[in-house]
Parts: sequence; C-alpha cells; structure tokens
Amino acid sequence: MRVASSTLYQQGLASMNLQQGSLLHIQQQLGTGRRVLTPSDDPVAATRALGVSQAQAVNGQYATSRSQANIALAAEENALQSVTTVTQNIQTLLVQAGNGTMSDADRGSLATALEGLYNQLVGLANSDDGNGQYLFGGTRSGTAPFTQARGAGMYIGDTGQQLLQVDVARQMPAGDNGRDVFMSVTGGAGYVIKGNSANTGSATFGAVSITDPSDPLHGKSLKVTFQANASGQMEYSITDMDAPAPAPALAGPTAYNSPTRIELGGVTFNVTGEPGNGDTLTMEPAREAGTDMFGNLQTVIDTLRQPTTTPSDTAHLGNVLATATRQFSNSLDNVLTVRASVGSRMQELDALNDVGTNRDLTYSQTLSGLQDLDYAAAITEYYQRQTALQGAQQSFMQIQGMNLFKYL
Repeated sequence: MRVASSTLYQQGLASMNLQQGSLLHIQQQLGTGRRVLTPSDDPVAATRALGVSQAQAVNGQYATSRSQANIALAAEENALQSVTTVTQNIQTLLVQAGNGTMSDADRGSLATALEGLYNQLVGLANSDDGNGQYLFGGTRSGTAPFTQARGAGMYIGDTGQQLLQVDVARQMPAGDNGRDVFMSVTGGAGYVIKGNSANTGSATFGAVSITDPSDPLHGKSLKVTFQANASGQMEYSITDMDAPAPAPALAGPTAYNSPTRIELGGVTFNVTGEPGNGDTLTMEPAREAGTDMFGNLQTVIDTLRQPTTTPSDTAHLGNVLATATRQFSNSLDNVLTVRASVGSRMQELDALNDVGTNRDLTYSQTLSGLQDLDYAAAITEYYQRQTALQGAQQSFMQIQGMNLFKYL
C-alpha cells in the first residue's frame, strides 16, 4: 500500500500537536493548581463546583451583612450606655428636687441642670454611625429622628427597623427606632399616677402597689375625683376614664380623711393632705400615662421654674416629681431592656459567624476535592506527555529523512 508523503507529514504534525496540546494543558494545570480548567475537563465536577461556588459567595454575603449589623449594634450599644448614664443622672436630680428645704432659686438651678441633660438626651437620640446614618431613625435613617423642639411629638422617624439577612433563615434588626427606645415602656411597667395641674388643694399621692393583677378592673385607666358633699365632708369617687361621659362611679362616693388608702382594680396607693373641691388624680397603665422621655423631662423643668408660694404649689411640685420619678424609672427599665436585646443580637451574630466560618471551610474543602490538582499524578503525567512528545518529534524527523532518491 502506497502512502503519500503529505499524509505522513500530516500524521506526524497531528501527533506532535496532540502531544503538545496535552503537555500544555498539564502545564496550565500545574501553573494554576486546578485540575478542572474548563467544563470539558470534568463536566460533573464543573457543575457541582459551580453550585458550591455560588453557595460560598452567598455565604460570604451573609458574613458581610453580619459585619455591618455588628458595627451598627455596637454603635447603638455605645449610645444606649450613655443614655443610661443620662437617665440615671436625671433620676438623681429628681430626688434632689424633692428636698423640701430647697428654695425656688435652688430648684431653678436644678432646672438648668436638667435642661443640660435634656440637650444631651436629644443629642444621643440623634446619634449616627459616623457615615451620616442615624441609629434611631428606623428605616428613615438618613434624617435626624428627633427635632430640637421642646415637648412631646419630637420624633419624626418611623417605627420600623432595618433588617439585614445575616444567615439563610435569619433576618436581624440592625438597630432600634427612637420611639421604641425613648418613647416606650416595658410591658410590666405597672401604673403611673398624675395630679391635675389645675388642682387647688394640697393633696399628694404615694407610690402605687399592685395587689391583685387578676382583678377585672386591673389595667384600666381610673380617675379619682374629690368632691365635698352637702354637709361639707370631702368625698372621693372613682370612675373609668375610658367610659363615655358621664361615666358611672366604679367606687364611692367614699368619705375622705387624710391619710386615705385608695384601692381599686387590684392596685392601691395612699393620698395625704387636703384636696380641693373638684381636684382629680388619674391612675393609668404606664404605657398610656406619658412615655415620652423628652416631654416628661420638659414638664419637670417647667414645674421647677415655677415659684412655690402656697401649699397647693408645693403639692403640685411634689406630685409632678413623684410622677416623673416613676416615669423615668420605667424609661430606664425600657432602655436597659433594649440594651439587653442589642447584646443578645450581638451574641447571636458571634454564633452565626462561627457557623458561617465552618460552612465556608466546608465549601472550600468541597471545591478543593472537585477542582484542585493532584500534583504527584500531574507531574508524573507531565513527564509522560513530555516523553511522548519527544517520541513524536523523533518519529517525525525519521519519517522526514526517508527519501528514495538516497538509494539511487
């Protein structure tokens, strides 16, 4: 059988090209450390590796979200720690303001000190993360959540929370809105008593004690009204503040003699002094009795700046301070509860980081098994391919040298 010289050349070149291609492929594998360079190298492994790589990338995104959440929560914890200190300082000044030996000027000085704490509190409520994002603005973090106006209604943020996807099935709040921190109380805050600012008598109230939470009237907002009967004897009656007017009396009229222990709805408190005709006290669940720290503090500041020239003025001051003491005790409990929640979330992030790190290690090990090169086997194959290429080259050279004219 005759074989054309061109065919011999083509076959020789094809053999060398094949061996060179194989050798180049192994060189690329050795250079990259990867066994699978293209899907055609191992379609099954390449498909699996793609899925694992995507899962690892998503896991990395979760890690980034956890880092962002941790930074935000750490900033919130720092701010709340300062809020705790300011609130405790307010409580200390409230106790001092209740000292009966203080003059109007002394109370004015305390009002000035409380105003400074008020400004500190507003500043803390408008804390940001250093990048212009306000910590307590809810989902409206680009705008300062609290205005500088005095009194209630200062909050202009929203009631939402910024959620970050920190793991496969976990969205975590990366902060708390200002309403929940500065204008709320915990569920177990109890009752708050207030005296009407228009009261004319000298009656003051003591602390509320809860005696029977199962009482059918427990949790209702109650009003105590003092009224003189036809003979001039002071009496009091208790009505439901939420009932439509005219609200029927839930208790009374009952004769009042100082001091008197008033009990209804599973709660009790003492009243001392002489109430004026028509004076009222309200007893409400804490969540309905003024939970705005700024509004409550402003009420105290304004009251301390008023002179106390009559027994009624003194009673009004004492009642305002008693109410504020209870309110700020509730506010402090609420801030501490939020701080506990922040700490719990940060601990959860630590646990999720451990899980995420282990998951990433598993993904890396899986990818290594699918893609990485066995260097010993690859080097052996490299020398084999090199030998094969050399053989193909020598064979081609021998064929190239074969010529009939040498035998003529």
